[in-house]
Amino acid sequence: MNEEKRLALFIDFENIAIGIKEAKHKQFEIGLVLERLVEKGKIMVKRAYADWGRYAEYKRLLHESAIELIDIPQKRISGKNSADIRLAVDAMDMAYSKEHLDTFVIVSGDSDFSPLVSKLRENNKEVIGLGVKNSVSELLVDNCDEFIYYEDLIRAPKKAPVISGLPEKKAEAFDLLSDSIQALLRENKEVLWGSMVKQTMIRKRPSFNEGYYGYSSFSKLLEDAAKHNIIELKRDSKSGTYIITSFVEAA
Repeated sequence: MNEEKRLALFIDFENIAIGIKEAKHKQFEIGLVLERLVEKGKIMVKRAYADWGRYAEYKRLLHESAIELIDIPQKRISGKNSADIRLAVDAMDMAYSKEHLDTFVIVSGDSDFSPLVSKLRENNKEVIGLGVKNSVSELLVDNCDEFIYYEDLIRAPKKAPVISGLPEKKAEAFDLLSDSIQALLRENKEVLWGSMVKQTMIRKRPSFNEGYYGYSSFSKLLEDAAKHNIIELKRDSKSGTYIITSFVEAA
């Protein structure tokens, strides 16, 4: 009931940087991308491909997000798609050698990745695409299991506190709980198991521990949230664990 997806992220950085510039967006915000992806599962691999001599201003930001930078200097390798080729080779190598990876995320709008997407899906991998709307190939969009437009990430509304007037720690815990439940609902989860919600909270904030917020167990946190009418709970008759049956979004 709590199968956690394991993701491999591959970024065609030149393509996304050009798309961002042409769309007149601000600098590429990798944090928004990672925040959305951790809602889907645990990111095991994070790589970005480019001639990094041309995109030096992004290197620190990506390093801080623990993204491995694969440098493909254009001077040394002929052919305009050398970074694309390396990305595709690495993705297929991982698909064959890392069986635990079940979801591949391709950040690009380039139609040249459509054969890669098809091959990954043939090998029983889920493929999520992400790119800038006006520079994305419809062929690539249609070939992916899911496609996320960057514009939808930067337009996401700021979240209001779940309940005002709470002690700071409790408010922080409830906000993270609410954010994680919303993430699971976006993923169309039919049953919201308590353990599934906790997994999502940890992916969003790896340091999360209910003890820090004053709860002896995660069940106690859920029960307190129910007392504040943020969620409704029921016990599963077989396992005895909590299921969230209803959720009240902040106004």
